[in-house]
Amino acid sequence: MSNVTKTAVPAAAGRAAAKKELPEHFKAYKHVWVFVELERGQVHPVSWELMGAGRRLADKLKVNLAAVVVGPEGQSTRNAALESFCYGADLTYLVSDNVLADYRNESYTKALTELVNTYKPEILLLGATTLGRDLAGSVATTLSTGLTADCTALDVDADGSLAATRPTFGGSLLCTIYTLNYRPQMATVRPRVMPMPERVERDAARIIVHPLGLVEDDIVTKVLSFLPDRDSETSNLAYADVVVAGGLGLGSPENFRLVRELATLLGAEYGCSRPLVQKGWVTSDRQIGQTGKTIRPKLYIAAGISGAIQHRVGVEGADLIVAINTDKCAPIFDFAHVAIVSDAMQLLPALTAAFRARLLPNSRARIAV
Repeated sequence: MSNVTKTAVPAAAGRAAAKKELPEHFKAYKHVWVFVELERGQVHPVSWELMGAGRRLADKLKVNLAAVVVGPEGQSTRNAALESFCYGADLTYLVSDNVLADYRNESYTKALTELVNTYKPEILLLGATTLGRDLAGSVATTLSTGLTADCTALDVDADGSLAATRPTFGGSLLCTIYTLNYRPQMATVRPRVMPMPERVERDAARIIVHPLGLVEDDIVTKVLSFLPDRDSETSNLAYADVVVAGGLGLGSPENFRLVRELATLLGAEYGCSRPLVQKGWVTSDRQIGQTGKTIRPKLYIAAGISGAIQHRVGVEGADLIVAINTDKCAPIFDFAHVAIVSDAMQLLPALTAAFRARLLPNSRARIAV
């Protein structure tokens, strides 16, 4: 897009050359906004993670941090607005209408676009969830502004520009993207990329209620059924406390059962590196890394994974990384907390046996991390 400047190594001179005088009508745009994703009464945790990131940006810019809550009329929507203050919001924008009971692009895009055009934020952050990605792209298009997707780092420069960093070229480079001459500056961030801020009990401050002005007959799409993620058969890697994963070092798809066996014993989720998905050994919902899931478990056990940058981006937030690889020079050993130079096919069964012996007295026991 012409309104976005990309650079692998950000340079002030390059930005100065690309940056024109901000159009007069954009100079009134102030403050940092976080879209709070609310679905069937449940706030997605990525929203609170983004509140922490948004707080840091707002403090640097010396502006307010605002939460944006869009949902149906009722207590759950109101509760989400009140909860936003416990995660650092200075004020909250609230759009509540029963036509917003289920996410539909048309109604949510109208709500968020109207809010932006009315109250004019300079930065707008959304979670890179299925809902957030769909909504962010639509809103950015409607507003004719830039959008940086799947960011791994957010910052603001001395001139107040949002610096949104994400891996590119298959994860081999980090690219910092600027939306220099348009507002708002928009970015999406995947769940678990940003740390969860501490929740602090606070009274509600200012809540601005904005009417939607939309009726059901105005919306083309209709919701026929709803399947919550928690009831689906897909993995929940992003929020697992313990994850066991395997890579090409396992040698064959049959050997991947060693990963599943250890994960089952520990009550953990299991995952894999990208090559295993490409080979068809494991389904894509189990992929960990830049093009898969980002995880922040208490314990991550990686068996036979080399640890290229694509994988590192997805796991480096883990509290404890245990890496098993026959290659003592494997990149994963550069960021693992515990490095074990060993054949995963021999060590995984030994680990499983050791944990089983420890846990056998209580078949429901789980490892304490």
